[in-house]
Amino acid sequence: MTVSTEIGRTDLGEMSLDEKGLGEKSSGEKNSGEKNSGEKNPGRQRAPDIAASRRVFPTLIFLFGVLFAVVPYWGDDVGLRESFLLAAVYITLASNLNVMIGYTGYINFGNIVFFGLGGYICVDLVTRWHWSVVVAGLMAGAAVSLLALVFGSAILRLRGAFFALATIGVNEAVRQFVANFEPWGGATGIYLSFDAYEPLGGPMAALWTVYFLLVGVMVLSLLLSYAIKTSKFGLGLLAIGQNEDAAGVLGVRTPRHKALAYSVSAFFPAVAGGLFFFKSGIIEPNGAFDLTLSIEAIVMIMLGGYGTVTGPLLGAFLYEELRGYLLTSPTVSQLQLVIAGALLLAMVLFAPGGLVGFIHQRWPRSRILLQ
Repeated sequence: MTVSTEIGRTDLGEMSLDEKGLGEKSSGEKNSGEKNSGEKNPGRQRAPDIAASRRVFPTLIFLFGVLFAVVPYWGDDVGLRESFLLAAVYITLASNLNVMIGYTGYINFGNIVFFGLGGYICVDLVTRWHWSVVVAGLMAGAAVSLLALVFGSAILRLRGAFFALATIGVNEAVRQFVANFEPWGGATGIYLSFDAYEPLGGPMAALWTVYFLLVGVMVLSLLLSYAIKTSKFGLGLLAIGQNEDAAGVLGVRTPRHKALAYSVSAFFPAVAGGLFFFKSGIIEPNGAFDLTLSIEAIVMIMLGGYGTVTGPLLGAFLYEELRGYLLTSPTVSQLQLVIAGALLLAMVLFAPGGLVGFIHQRWPRSRILLQ
């Protein structure tokens, strides 16, 4: 991943000698200037491409979400719905984790803590306080984002492997706290009764409602990732990812940028966690804070292409399909993580830019459609 910025560029080749105070051009220089003036300016040529991508790409994300929601519903295919539901959860996790890994350059192994905490807060609000699952999910996202901002301001003082280890420690500390927190059921967790699904029309109708909500969360996550990448704030994050010290010298407020990125990347995973565990009907500490899922999310990002918007989408979708096959295969069902590790190693060695990076190298014009 590279960040290329042009600061204060002055094209002296377009200035006449009179403007420089050095006299008139010779006839040969005039002819050369006329010849060069007919050449295309690469910067001007790229401007329409950038403008086109900013119009087209958000529309493509929206259309993708519509297809994602409608295809299983048209055929009333429960199996396809469950497969797409897991894919939507993985895309949400990978896309938000990419804000820290792909943009900021900070490896977060404990991203799953947002998913688990959001699940617990949402399920508790629904079961004990009888809140609507939509309002409870949004409240869970806001609460977890606030907690991430507080904790992030502290642990983001660390860098490299020390930060990665700290995120694992945070996840394990929260898991142990929840396992001993009796209002949330301790080690046995929280179970939902069928009455919790009555406001949505019963358990069967609630499954489709939660599916549509998760698809919406997935689409909003992708749009958020795109908005961050194309914003001034995102440019600051990319500068931090390249060289944090240099970014600070150039005026980027690195502590604030990192803390905000950490907080923003927590909101939608928390909302997705609340919806997912509401749909599951049970939440317990080991399942909610499973560190394996964080590692798999990193594999998804590397597979699709870190630092891109569509990379986590492609990587998560393909990995979910591969994971589903491996788990149902009688011969390799126990080798799921081994194959995931081998896949990560292969991508790092042979395609460090992921699938999106490979496509960009082969077909540069694809950047309009694959950001």
